[in-house]
Amino acid sequence: MKKNAGEKAVEWIEDGMIVGLGTGSTVKFTIERLGELVQNGLNIQGIPSSVKTKRLAQKIGIPLIELTNEIIIDVTIDGADEVDSNLYLIKGGGGALLREKIIAYHSKKEIIVVDESKIVKALGIGFPLPVEVTKFGWSATKKAIEELGCTAELRKIMDEVYLTDNSNYLLDCDFDHIEEPVELSEALSNIPGVVEHGLFINLVDEVIVGSRQGTITLERETVPI
Repeated sequence: MKKNAGEKAVEWIEDGMIVGLGTGSTVKFTIERLGELVQNGLNIQGIPSSVKTKRLAQKIGIPLIELTNEIIIDVTIDGADEVDSNLYLIKGGGGALLREKIIAYHSKKEIIVVDESKIVKALGIGFPLPVEVTKFGWSATKKAIEELGCTAELRKIMDEVYLTDNSNYLLDCDFDHIEEPVELSEALSNIPGVVEHGLFINLVDEVIVGSRQGTITLERETVPI
């Protein structure tokens, strides 16, 4: 299912494009397919959203550039942890939410690739919301976030505190379900110490959903609000 969605998105890529390269197990299939096309003559430049994606892209021969004020990203292909009926997302399971959101913001078109299990009735039902915070005062920031109605846990890997590519901490915040994602997005952004959060609001143009039978494409303007 992931492979179906990831490879379908490649159809949007044209010669000469600057492409935002997302992070995750589904978009990995996109990047690998793009690598094959580059080896066969496709002329693109990629902007990776994480160190992990950068290493993969370099390994398979995709030319990479930095995001600067002179760059216009034609299309970004990325994954998501949850997608609701408004095409709002929860992202950050892979820890790259800050760079992913920066790249999404500066893209003409944002395409999300997921398998059908990621489509949900309400965000936060099956996946905690990642929030990237500064090391300084992180526990005070955690308390302020929890006052919004969640239980927050500092992300750890093998008992070691997880650091993002930006050397920040991640809090995984369990809201049970998020009734008002727009309002929550604004509230989180107003807390000092919050660098960025994994709610992606009005940043997505299309979602390609993979299933065993193939793919379907959801577009923002055709999704019921």
